[in-house]
Amino acid sequence: MKIDEKDRKIVSMMAKDPDISQEAMATALKLSQPSVAARVARLRKDGVLQKQVGINPLKMGMYLAKVDLTSTNPSGILKMFHGCPYFANGFSVSGRHNLCLFFFSESVTTLEAIVNGHLRSNPTVSEVEFNIIISAENDFIVTSDLRPERADEAPCGIDLECSDCPSFKEHKCNGCPVTGQYCGEFYCTSK
Repeated sequence: MKIDEKDRKIVSMMAKDPDISQEAMATALKLSQPSVAARVARLRKDGVLQKQVGINPLKMGMYLAKVDLTSTNPSGILKMFHGCPYFANGFSVSGRHNLCLFFFSESVTTLEAIVNGHLRSNPTVSEVEFNIIISAENDFIVTSDLRPERADEAPCGIDLECSDCPSFKEHKCNGCPVTGQYCGEFYCTSK
Protein backbone atom coordinates (compact mmCIF):
# COMPACT_ATOMS: atom_id res chain seq x y z
CA MET A 1 0.00 0.00 0.00
CA LYS A 2 1.25 3.46 -0.85
CA ILE A 3 1.05 6.22 1.71
CA ASP A 4 1.80 9.87 1.15
CA GLU A 5 3.49 12.45 3.35
CA LYS A 6 0.24 13.46 5.08
CA ASP A 7 -0.44 9.79 5.91
CA ARG A 8 3.09 9.50 7.34
CA LYS A 9 2.47 12.55 9.51
CA ILE A 10 -0.84 11.12 10.75
CA VAL A 11 0.81 7.81 11.66
CA SER A 12 3.70 9.64 13.37
CA MET A 13 1.38 11.91 15.36
CA MET A 14 -0.76 8.98 16.50
CA ALA A 15 2.34 6.94 17.40
CA LYS A 16 3.50 9.77 19.66
CA ASP A 17 0.05 10.40 21.11
CA PRO A 18 -2.58 7.69 20.46
CA ASP A 19 -5.26 9.94 21.99
CA ILE A 20 -4.58 12.93 19.71
CA SER A 21 -7.79 14.37 18.31
CA GLN A 22 -8.53 14.45 14.62
CA GLU A 23 -9.07 18.19 15.00
CA ALA A 24 -5.52 18.66 16.34
CA MET A 25 -4.12 16.61 13.47
CA ALA A 26 -6.21 18.58 10.97
CA THR A 27 -4.83 21.86 12.30
CA ALA A 28 -1.23 20.59 12.17
CA LEU A 29 -1.68 19.21 8.64
CA LYS A 30 -3.73 22.16 7.37
CA LEU A 31 -6.54 19.81 6.39
CA SER A 32 -10.19 19.62 7.35
CA GLN A 33 -11.21 17.27 10.17
CA PRO A 34 -13.37 15.17 7.78
CA SER A 35 -10.35 14.78 5.49
CA VAL A 36 -8.22 13.53 8.42
CA ALA A 37 -11.06 11.21 9.49
CA ALA A 38 -11.20 9.72 5.98
CA ARG A 39 -7.41 9.21 5.94
CA VAL A 40 -7.42 7.59 9.40
CA ALA A 41 -10.30 5.31 8.38
CA ARG A 42 -8.44 4.26 5.20
CA LEU A 43 -5.17 3.68 7.08
CA ARG A 44 -7.03 1.50 9.61
CA LYS A 45 -8.96 -0.40 6.92
CA ASP A 46 -5.72 -1.14 5.06
CA GLY A 47 -4.01 -2.32 8.26
CA VAL A 48 -1.38 0.43 8.22
CA LEU A 49 -2.66 2.03 11.41
CA GLN A 50 -3.45 -0.31 14.28
CA LYS A 51 -4.28 0.12 17.93
CA GLN A 52 -3.12 -2.37 20.52
CA VAL A 53 -4.30 -2.42 24.12
CA GLY A 54 -2.50 -4.55 26.64
CA ILE A 55 0.01 -4.60 29.42
CA ASN A 56 3.69 -3.71 29.62
CA PRO A 57 5.17 -6.72 31.48
CA LEU A 58 8.43 -4.95 32.30
CA LYS A 59 6.66 -1.98 33.90
CA MET A 60 4.59 -4.43 35.94
CA GLY A 61 7.73 -6.00 37.38
CA MET A 62 7.29 -9.17 35.35
CA TYR A 63 9.95 -11.07 33.46
CA LEU A 64 10.09 -11.09 29.68
CA ALA A 65 11.96 -13.87 27.89
CA LYS A 66 13.24 -13.95 24.33
CA VAL A 67 13.67 -17.48 23.04
CA ASP A 68 15.45 -18.10 19.75
CA LEU A 69 15.22 -21.63 18.43
CA THR A 70 15.60 -23.88 15.43
CA SER A 71 12.78 -26.27 14.61
CA THR A 72 11.92 -28.55 11.72
CA ASN A 73 8.27 -27.63 12.39
CA PRO A 74 8.17 -23.88 13.12
CA SER A 75 4.44 -23.53 12.36
CA GLY A 76 3.71 -26.38 14.79
CA ILE A 77 5.68 -24.63 17.54
CA LEU A 78 3.81 -21.36 16.95
CA LYS A 79 0.48 -23.21 16.92
CA MET A 80 1.38 -24.93 20.21
CA PHE A 81 1.54 -21.59 22.01
CA HIS A 82 -1.57 -20.05 20.45
CA GLY A 83 -3.83 -19.35 23.42
CA CYS A 84 -1.07 -19.74 26.03
CA PRO A 85 -1.42 -16.90 28.58
CA TYR A 86 2.38 -16.73 28.94
CA PHE A 87 2.99 -16.32 25.19
CA ALA A 88 3.51 -12.71 24.06
CA ASN A 89 4.38 -13.21 20.39
CA GLY A 90 6.31 -15.32 17.94
CA PHE A 91 8.14 -14.62 14.72
CA SER A 92 9.48 -16.75 11.89
CA VAL A 93 12.95 -15.39 11.23
CA SER A 94 15.92 -15.91 8.94
CA GLY A 95 19.43 -16.56 10.17
CA ARG A 96 20.87 -19.07 12.60
CA HIS A 97 17.46 -19.81 14.16
CA ASN A 98 14.09 -19.93 12.42
CA LEU A 99 11.86 -18.82 15.32
CA CYS A 100 11.97 -15.98 17.84
CA LEU A 101 9.43 -16.29 20.67
CA PHE A 102 8.57 -13.95 23.54
CA PHE A 103 7.06 -15.13 26.83
CA PHE A 104 6.27 -13.26 30.04
CA SER A 105 5.61 -14.32 33.63
CA GLU A 106 5.92 -13.13 37.19
CA SER A 107 8.43 -15.95 37.69
CA VAL A 108 11.71 -16.68 35.88
CA THR A 109 11.41 -20.32 36.89
CA THR A 110 8.02 -20.55 35.15
CA LEU A 111 9.64 -19.24 31.98
CA GLU A 112 12.41 -21.82 32.35
CA ALA A 113 9.81 -24.56 32.85
CA ILE A 114 8.02 -23.50 29.65
CA VAL A 115 11.27 -23.55 27.67
CA ASN A 116 12.49 -26.83 29.17
CA GLY A 117 9.13 -28.63 29.17
CA HIS A 118 7.80 -27.49 25.80
CA LEU A 119 10.77 -26.54 23.66
CA ARG A 120 14.00 -28.24 24.72
CA SER A 121 12.12 -31.54 25.10
CA ASN A 122 10.41 -31.20 21.71
CA PRO A 123 11.89 -33.59 19.11
CA THR A 124 11.42 -31.01 16.32
CA VAL A 125 13.60 -28.48 18.17
CA SER A 126 17.36 -28.76 17.75
CA GLU A 127 18.68 -25.57 19.34
CA VAL A 128 17.30 -23.17 21.96
CA GLU A 129 18.70 -19.87 23.21
CA PHE A 130 16.85 -18.49 26.26
CA ASN A 131 17.40 -14.89 27.39
CA ILE A 132 15.68 -12.66 29.93
CA ILE A 133 15.04 -9.12 28.67
CA ILE A 134 16.57 -6.61 31.09
CA SER A 135 15.12 -3.41 29.65
CA ALA A 136 13.35 -2.11 26.54
CA GLU A 137 13.97 1.14 24.69
CA ASN A 138 10.29 1.41 23.77
CA ASP A 139 7.20 0.08 25.50
CA PHE A 140 6.65 -3.62 24.83
CA ILE A 141 2.88 -4.08 24.91
CA VAL A 142 1.32 -7.52 25.20
CA THR A 143 -2.37 -8.19 24.73
CA SER A 144 -3.27 -10.38 27.66
CA ASP A 145 -6.48 -11.86 28.98
CA LEU A 146 -6.05 -11.50 32.73
CA ARG A 147 -9.07 -13.75 33.24
CA PRO A 148 -8.42 -16.60 30.79
CA GLU A 149 -11.33 -18.83 29.88
CA ARG A 150 -11.13 -22.11 31.80
CA ALA A 151 -10.59 -25.31 29.85
CA ASP A 152 -9.93 -28.94 30.73
CA GLU A 153 -6.87 -29.03 28.47
CA ALA A 154 -3.93 -26.64 28.31
CA PRO A 155 -3.83 -24.61 25.07
CA CYS A 156 -0.31 -25.96 24.37
CA GLY A 157 -1.74 -29.48 24.11
CA ILE A 158 0.67 -30.99 26.61
CA ASP A 159 -0.61 -34.29 27.92
CA LEU A 160 0.36 -33.67 31.54
CA GLU A 161 -1.50 -32.24 34.50
CA CYS A 162 0.40 -29.46 36.25
CA SER A 163 0.00 -31.42 39.50
CA ASP A 164 2.01 -34.26 37.90
CA CYS A 165 4.77 -32.00 36.56
CA PRO A 166 8.07 -32.01 38.50
CA SER A 167 8.55 -28.24 37.94
CA PHE A 168 5.11 -27.49 39.40
CA LYS A 169 5.61 -29.90 42.33
CA GLU A 170 8.95 -28.27 43.17
CA HIS A 171 7.38 -24.76 42.98
CA LYS A 172 9.49 -23.91 39.94
CA CYS A 173 6.45 -23.23 37.74
CA ASN A 174 3.24 -21.36 38.55
CA GLY A 175 1.18 -23.74 36.41
CA CYS A 176 -1.35 -23.11 33.69
CA PRO A 177 -3.93 -20.33 34.24
CA VAL A 178 -6.24 -21.87 31.61
CA THR A 179 -6.60 -25.24 33.35
CA GLY A 180 -7.02 -23.61 36.77
CA GLN A 181 -3.84 -25.25 38.04
CA TYR A 182 -2.19 -21.91 38.63
CA CYS A 183 -0.60 -20.74 41.86
CA GLY A 184 0.65 -17.28 40.84
CA GLU A 185 -0.93 -13.90 41.55
CA PHE A 186 -1.15 -12.28 38.10
CA TYR A 187 -4.06 -14.12 36.49
CA CYS A 188 -7.53 -14.48 37.95
CA THR A 189 -8.51 -18.13 37.55
CA SER A 190 -11.77 -18.20 39.49
CA LYS A 191 -14.83 -17.97 37.26
